[in-house]
Amino acid sequence: MPMHASRTKRLGFKPFRALGLAGVLVAGPWTLPEGLAPLARAQLTQLQQPQQPTQQQTWFTNPPSSVTFTNYYWYVMLASQYYFTVTLPANAGAGLGGMVIQQTRGADRNFQFFPNQTTAFLGTPRREGQSFPVQAQFDNASRTMTVTFPQPPQPGQTITLSLVPQNNPRWADTYMFAVQALPAGPNPVPASLGYATMGIYNTRGY
Repeated sequence: MPMHASRTKRLGFKPFRALGLAGVLVAGPWTLPEGLAPLARAQLTQLQQPQQPTQQQTWFTNPPSSVTFTNYYWYVMLASQYYFTVTLPANAGAGLGGMVIQQTRGADRNFQFFPNQTTAFLGTPRREGQSFPVQAQFDNASRTMTVTFPQPPQPGQTITLSLVPQNNPRWADTYMFAVQALPAGPNPVPASLGYATMGIYNTRGY
């Protein structure tokens, strides 16, 4: 008898102390303990609230994957233009809404760009086609040029973006720029085009 009484005591726990939201959803004539009810109500209220829609994003279904870089003047401190050419696949799924170009390597990290002289056109350097408007901003701290195209070029087209520096870098080195393409649309998801590499050399006898 003492052993039986001890067993009865161990099994006589109150199951509702461990009952969470799952207990609220169990069908039956159960009632919630007073101390648990506010928490359960809060959990149920949260479940009943309408879910916020996911923010719409735009991406390329078949993104461009490479960029061609052209620079005709390779020596330090010369005036120049930097051309970044990309071809949108015919099945890209979106127009080209913009490009982001960031210097990631190079001894000179202070040479400036003129955003207001940035241009873009269909075709390739020295085989220029129709030009189209651009909006450009340069952040010197991050060495990033962000360009948007109010009238986005369409899939199947080849686009060249021209950036104008104040001059070539003052130090000879291999310079690299990470390039991203932005699809036209809200909250664009960038597509990496890889790196553009630019060699800058000392002039003879310098």
